[in-house]
Amino acid sequence: MKIGIVGATGQVGGVMLDIMAKRMPDIDELRLFASPKSAGKEINWNSQTITVEDASTASYEGLDAVLFSAGGGTSKELAPKVVLDGAVVIDNSSAWRQDDGVPLVVVGANNDAIADRPKGIIANPNCTTMVAMPIMKTLHEAAGLKGMIVSSYQAVSGSGLAGVDELTTQIEGASSPTSLVTDGSSVNLGEPSTYVEPIAYNALPWAGDLVDDGLYETSEEQKLRHESRKILGIDDLMVAPTCVRIPVYTGHSLAITASFESPITPAEATSLLSQRDDVIVDNIPTPLKSAGIDESLVGRIRPSEVFENGLSMFIVGDNLRKGAALNAVQIAELVRDSL
Repeated sequence: MKIGIVGATGQVGGVMLDIMAKRMPDIDELRLFASPKSAGKEINWNSQTITVEDASTASYEGLDAVLFSAGGGTSKELAPKVVLDGAVVIDNSSAWRQDDGVPLVVVGANNDAIADRPKGIIANPNCTTMVAMPIMKTLHEAAGLKGMIVSSYQAVSGSGLAGVDELTTQIEGASSPTSLVTDGSSVNLGEPSTYVEPIAYNALPWAGDLVDDGLYETSEEQKLRHESRKILGIDDLMVAPTCVRIPVYTGHSLAITASFESPITPAEATSLLSQRDDVIVDNIPTPLKSAGIDESLVGRIRPSEVFENGLSMFIVGDNLRKGAALNAVQIAELVRDSL
């Protein structure tokens, strides 16, 4: 198989390269693409030195699949060209997720969807949605998922390097953070640029941009609803999301209270989830535990009195690895097996 990566010099692109070195070390060819300013850089991969090409001017002929992690604008512009050059596009941005001609795939939840790709593009979901889907798919098959109340707690790396840098700068610049215990305005964290308020020592119930849909919700909240419906195949799934950005570098967390058509006990849910090789049942799942691993962590599984057939749980996953790069590589493996 011959593979390309667009956005190879970015955060997710780097994780893709690490995962591919372990899962697909024997591919026939790997080509790397990025913006014009990154073109010409050399990246060492699997005992090879690969020169990064300019994504906007390169030819993609001869490649079987091209993984995109370079933003929605780049994907909208370049993906159709790459498909015309003969490759399957596996896109990590939001550009194609709600397109009826593009399957939205989480490996382990709806693998068969990759076969129906009339535009030659397969989309990766948002990193927050991704983390929860293996768990919710399993429970849906067992008891029939009806709705979810979801509060997410999202790491700053989900905003790219800008989010990571802003958190680091604010932490390093705080002269006396302990005074925040008694006076939240006493520490000067500087003017935020990536977020609407300072992120250090804080929690921001505003992830993404405001969406003009009459619901006064952000883009992250809208993605969680629409993508869950498409992946699980439940068009009328009720989702009430609140997405929060927190001062954690890696690991998106979700507190979910779900309602089901049929009764399901915490013991039954735990037993089903323990049988999956992409899920780890952990009584106290945390972002730190999720960093650098492939599995979603789930714990605190307990009954909910809000719904007649309800369960509450806490789910965590590495947003760069589990939430983005790993799924893209796994989709490439599915494409390879279908060639």
